[in-house]
Amino acid sequence: MKVLLTGAAGFIGSRIALRLAERGHDVVALDAYLPMAHGPNARDDAPADVHLLDLRTDDLDDVLADVDVVCHQAAMVGNGVDAQDLPGYAEHNDLGTARLLAAMARAGVQDLVLASSMVVYGDGRYDCPDHGDVPPAVRREDDLAAGRFDPRCPVCGGDVTWRRVTEDAPIRPRTSYAASKIAQEYFADAWCTLQAGHAVALRYHNVYGPGMPADTPYSGVAAIFRSALERGEAPRVFEDGAQVRDFVHVDDVALANALAVEQVAQHPVGVTAYNVASGRPFTIGEMAQVLSRAVDGPEPEVTGDARVFDVRHVLASPDKAAEGLGFRAEIAPEDGIARLATDPLRRR
Repeated sequence: MKVLLTGAAGFIGSRIALRLAERGHDVVALDAYLPMAHGPNARDDAPADVHLLDLRTDDLDDVLADVDVVCHQAAMVGNGVDAQDLPGYAEHNDLGTARLLAAMARAGVQDLVLASSMVVYGDGRYDCPDHGDVPPAVRREDDLAAGRFDPRCPVCGGDVTWRRVTEDAPIRPRTSYAASKIAQEYFADAWCTLQAGHAVALRYHNVYGPGMPADTPYSGVAAIFRSALERGEAPRVFEDGAQVRDFVHVDDVALANALAVEQVAQHPVGVTAYNVASGRPFTIGEMAQVLSRAVDGPEPEVTGDARVFDVRHVLASPDKAAEGLGFRAEIAPEDGIARLATDPLRRR
């Protein structure tokens, strides 16, 4: 198929481009080469086969000619925890997506694969012995100061245990970025209704791997730990290090996208959401240990520092993606994270 891939020069997009080409697809690469992600002079060194287009402002009709599927990865990412970040996320992610969808309608393209995120869920889900499946209550300052990092039941204030997040969990945005990703899914759903279109929204969990940004707002905790080790410093682990995450390798994310590109047309009209995750619990402390041991680095320092707004535990259910796309992550976190200790990172 002929696939328009937005964000094709990014950490995830570049791996998707390779996977699609390996599977015989014709990739039309598009990227805006935003300075915040690629550096101030990145456009000057852009490959000739990448269309330098900004979804917010540029005409998209020509690059959509004869395209079968759009794989939409372009986005402004990061936490966006300040209210002043709201316009930027709305402009880059939501206006850009809306203009792309309008251009797809003009071109008669009816199939979309959208990069969404686990941040749409907000926090993870928990089980209370008395109240069942509940969202966590906002963590209390006095609990954190006393070293009680797990949240409480929002109804009774009692102890809860984490459970896997499924795609039917309530949407609860906590940041500007999360709100923009939800809006992308909603714009896509409206487009599907208007155009009888098919869309797959892939909700990425904690993506890591070679080419991960090392020094941009896009960097995550894995890159932060890795950078500390490169300086000869111990990774600083907040809380008690027992925060559970779902780390998924970028090559597995690329595979999920390729499978979605090949199967989105067989999905019903509307947006079908899938978690893209390893499904294997792995803690922040374990990540720091694996990275440090892979390079004979210093023992991680568990600081006990805590922030009320941080997510304590979030682990995905991978079952729906296995059933609907035939996708199962192939790279175990303990293996991929050990390799990350020496994988090349992207530096501006």
